[in-house]
Amino acid sequence: MVKVIRSKDFLSRKGAKAQSKGNSSLRLCAFAPLRLCAFAGYIPSIMKSGLQAFILAGGASRRMGTDKSKLRLEQQTFTERIAETLLQITDSVSIVGRDSDESSLPSVADVYPKWGALGGIHAALAACSHEWAIVVACDLPFVTSELFSYLAAQQLDHEAVVPVQEDGRPQPLAALYRVDPCLRQATELIEAGRRRPVDLLEAVNTRWVAFDELRNFTRAQSFFVNINTPDDYDEAIRGHSR
Repeated sequence: MVKVIRSKDFLSRKGAKAQSKGNSSLRLCAFAPLRLCAFAGYIPSIMKSGLQAFILAGGASRRMGTDKSKLRLEQQTFTERIAETLLQITDSVSIVGRDSDESSLPSVADVYPKWGALGGIHAALAACSHEWAIVVACDLPFVTSELFSYLAAQQLDHEAVVPVQEDGRPQPLAALYRVDPCLRQATELIEAGRRRPVDLLEAVNTRWVAFDELRNFTRAQSFFVNINTPDDYDEAIRGHSR
């Protein structure tokens, strides 16, 4: 059984600020439709209880030359930064594919080691005890709670909710997956020797979220900035400081 960390525990250990953005958002969401709540940066507890988040950190980081999950931005590692973001919309976050250096974050082992991103997604789904899993790569440090709140509001009768980048490519490593159908399909794909997360998305009922739906969110242009090389890292630091 996978141990999960509750948001209040992680945030208190990190000395983070309170998650609530103020009573105005709470008052708004008491009466507003679910999608309006997502825009307000607040996710209702009834939805929050159905989400469990996983940060994929099992990659080899060959091009970076060092563990990407431990790179730092504003005095936080990428893992800490993403976890703090996720804990605004879910009560549990785990690390997939690598033992966590954060005592407050439990780790989940790969079921199919060295099977790339699809193997990481599979491990997250296999460990998830909730209806939906949020899966995020550790090298996407600029994702926000606003992004995931909006994605969560698109669940409805879909089996996956996946944003599409501005260049038209889907981003399966900043996405939501309904556990039962996606785990079943991911297992079949891996057993058949397939490795592409997009194969999973094309096999289930996926809600593709166009970038135009996200464009007006705060720092939307940075959501899918992928940090793979030292040059990427240097540029990310410079860009974030501007």
